[in-house]
Amino acid sequence: MKVKTISRSSSTYVPQGTTSAPVPRNLNPVLHPFEKAREYTRALNATKLNRMFAKPFLGQLGNGHVDGVYSFAVDPNVLNRVASGSGDGVVKLWEMTDRSQIYAIKAHDGIVKDMCYNNDGMLLTCASDQKVKLWDNPSKLEENSSQNGTIPPVMTYLGTNSFNSITCHRYDNAFVTASSSIGVWDISRTKPTTTLSWGSDSITTVRFNPTETSILASAGTDRSLVFYDLRLSTPVTKLITTMCTNCISWNPMEPFNLAVGNEDHNAYIFDMRKLDKALNVLKDHVAAVMDICYSPTGQELVTGSYDRTLRLYSVREHGHSRDIYHTKRMQRIFSVAFTPDARYVLSGSDDGNIRLWRAKASERSHVRSTRERMKLEYDEALKKRYAHMPEIRRIARHRHIPSTIKKMSDTKRTELASIKRKDENRRKNERNMVARVPERQKIVLKSVQ
Repeated sequence: MKVKTISRSSSTYVPQGTTSAPVPRNLNPVLHPFEKAREYTRALNATKLNRMFAKPFLGQLGNGHVDGVYSFAVDPNVLNRVASGSGDGVVKLWEMTDRSQIYAIKAHDGIVKDMCYNNDGMLLTCASDQKVKLWDNPSKLEENSSQNGTIPPVMTYLGTNSFNSITCHRYDNAFVTASSSIGVWDISRTKPTTTLSWGSDSITTVRFNPTETSILASAGTDRSLVFYDLRLSTPVTKLITTMCTNCISWNPMEPFNLAVGNEDHNAYIFDMRKLDKALNVLKDHVAAVMDICYSPTGQELVTGSYDRTLRLYSVREHGHSRDIYHTKRMQRIFSVAFTPDARYVLSGSDDGNIRLWRAKASERSHVRSTRERMKLEYDEALKKRYAHMPEIRRIARHRHIPSTIKKMSDTKRTELASIKRKDENRRKNERNMVARVPERQKIVLKSVQ
């Protein structure tokens, strides 16, 4: 008897990148009575391994700076280069691939307060010496360097007051500076084309919206958060908060949302269209938030604080940090930044070091096979499915933090509980009981159109 069999090449049904043949699986729940128990065990093991392999700190860039690092500039078009400015006026350019120094320039006579890249890849720096300087593209710096090794700026802009912040337009050759007022500059002119102000003695930070490029936000020492529209050349809205705002970061994917770091130890996410309350309150710091930065995906935030810690937040989730980074020698953090691929985080502190961290503490950057990638995706789905289980939640949330941060957190928690209890007692015993003020509205004192 002749038997004919069906045969086909394995390349038609084996996944690309692997040599193992797929095994068919019957999804009938009757045949798998212990499926949930097995999945829970796998989720628990995946959570434990995630914490075991959590090593976020990668190293520092070169030998750092002599003085504290107070500003970063990340070119969104280049993955492997970042510039940093320090308190002694030195600007350094770093190669991220091998964490080496490319150039060191004595750019200013005072503290380099802020820096940014324009759309041509040229670097703009501002400092307390009342100067803004424009530096050529890093690929051309070696050609333009003089014989004695110094690199002259392409252009120098003089101001009447010390500059506190600078930001560049995403597409045009324009930039904006913050001092006693907002100055709008054209890159080819030595004087500002427009000056904007709304009652603040000193403006500490200013940021262009990367998507709605005519919108501008600034924060001042009078606890104000002011929005400008350059198409009208006038301020649009002014928001008065309970304490001063130190830093601003726009969401690159949602042009109407921005995050601010405040002196009250919290960061706040606002919707520019409705400023009567915050969208979310990001807590857990025990000192002022000095810098804040959105990831290029718009899904995460990193904050650097005066309490010597770095915290990462998921924008869509609750208002507590998903991770905290710290070292024994790291001092107060004044600048943070995401790399353009959203996989790494940079922090600049008062000790002069620039530290490089993984955005996800247990993630590794090697090339993964299809099988490994599918396994990691499966583990992530299981951890998300069983995240509410007590044991998994406890392991996923546990972090070792410095004893000083722990003590300050306990003290702060006690103080906030006391304030809340006192407020509740007052409400109960007053003749006219007033309504409770939601936590997201407490930051806003007044909004002026």
